[in-house]
Amino acid sequence: VLKLFKLLHRTRREVFKNDAKALEAARQKINEEFRNNRDETSEEKINELLKIASDVEVILRTSVIQAVHTDSDKIVLIPRKDLLQDNTPYLDKPTKK
Repeated sequence: VLKLFKLLHRTRREVFKNDAKALEAARQKINEEFRNNRDETSEEKINELLKIASDVEVILRTSVIQAVHTDSDKIVLIPRKDLLQDNTPYLDKPTKK
């Protein structure tokens, strides 16, 4: 449980880097969820909560992209290196393997 708690906070710091408002909101939400469930004794419920927390960490790490307003009608996306993937070239007629 503690390992996952720390992992969520590390992911939060990486995903919301340079955004104090989002960093604080995510910190409060993570702490609140763990605090609300700290007295849980059912092993089944604990495993379910750990699965949810693990899924949240994966979604944060793989799906969230920061954006910055530069003008009233422009937004600049700031993707992290782990989100960038190589594009597969498009082929009109794919070859069979």
